Amino acid sequence: MGITDFEDMKVISRHTRELLGIEEPLFRRTITLPYRDNIGLFLEQKGHTGVKSDSLTLSEFVQAAGLQDYAPKVTAPEKNEALYYTEP
Repeated sequence: MGITDFEDMKVISRHTRELLGIEEPLFRRTITLPYRDNIGLFLEQKGHTGVKSDSLTLSEFVQAAGLQDYAPKVTAPEKNEALYYTEP
């Protein structure tokens, strides 16, 4: 691409992360936080070169790394918990 200015590289990286919907990797991230999003970790792994990296898929990566699918889970209310509904 021929981009040599580091500030321009940072802007392009930020916009790419926004388009892909991934969070910015923090270099001083505490270990008490949960794993980063799966797609961000996957793309970080795909950044390496080689046959193994080229053939790696997201589902293979998630399974091999033992990551969970972080889709929101809907939980049902407890049996004894009443649902309250008020008319508008």
